[in-house]
Amino acid sequence: MAGARVTLFTRPGCHLCDDARTVVDRVCADLGERYEEVDITTSPNLQAAYGEEIPVTLVDGQRHDFWRVEESRLRRALA
Repeated sequence: MAGARVTLFTRPGCHLCDDARTVVDRVCADLGERYEEVDITTSPNLQAAYGEEIPVTLVDGQRHDFWRVEESRLRRALA
């Protein structure tokens, strides 16, 4: 998604991904930011890069968190 500051890498059936999505969605909605979600199972390269650490979040293209998304930390990064 063009203009998205946050990228959330996930895979289907991942409960940590569901938790992360909830936090990312809430924070982005509160701050008027957009995010894109990318399913790593669509690419062997993404699976190799992120498979053991998902969910992974990037903020402005830089790695921010993996496994869990801390809401206050994400808010600070987007401020």
